[in-house]
Amino acid sequence: MQFLDPLLILALAINFVVLGVSRIRAVINAVAFQGMLLGIIPLLVHAEIGLRGIALVVVTITVKGFVFPMLLVRAMRAAEIHHEVKPVAGFMLSVLLGAVGAGLAMEFSRALPLAEAHTNLLLVPTAFATVWAGCLMLITRRKAINQVLGYLLLENGIYLFSMLLLEAVPFLVEVGVLLDLFSGVFVMGIIIHHISRAFASMSTEHLTALKE
Repeated sequence: MQFLDPLLILALAINFVVLGVSRIRAVINAVAFQGMLLGIIPLLVHAEIGLRGIALVVVTITVKGFVFPMLLVRAMRAAEIHHEVKPVAGFMLSVLLGAVGAGLAMEFSRALPLAEAHTNLLLVPTAFATVWAGCLMLITRRKAINQVLGYLLLENGIYLFSMLLLEAVPFLVEVGVLLDLFSGVFVMGIIIHHISRAFASMSTEHLTALKE
């Protein structure tokens, strides 16, 4: 438990890195690193995690830390896009909105009827702040790859919150969440491929020009 809060603070800091960086490869690396950090969380939250929990840790670190980043880097290279040039909200504004969301997450988590063991942990505030950062990425970024990264960031927050219910939720449900996530990234990879073939830019704004 003594390493849990520092780990969560680091995961929270990664949200600001993701929101404030224009280089897509750096964002991919940051989201992958956060995914690996979150993969360790079950070992710190639950003293007796069991074989099911250990399997979840291994699968999470493998999928979030290696499989998804590899797919996104390949898509980035195929599309020949390396930077987010003109987001809907600027990078400084995105970081500011992320900070406001993190502060509100701290306040909101205090009002929740949490178990006594989880009351003083940063687990819930970090989960809400990460979901908010993911939503910001989805809303404010124009490049399809960055929107996929926002989706991954949002799922990281949901995964983090689910750690409170690890003992109550069946392992198959946890694996199902990862499979749904994989399906989402796979579909977005197909969309990225078709956008890059149809348009000279990877901006999703061009999708409004599509007609039957």
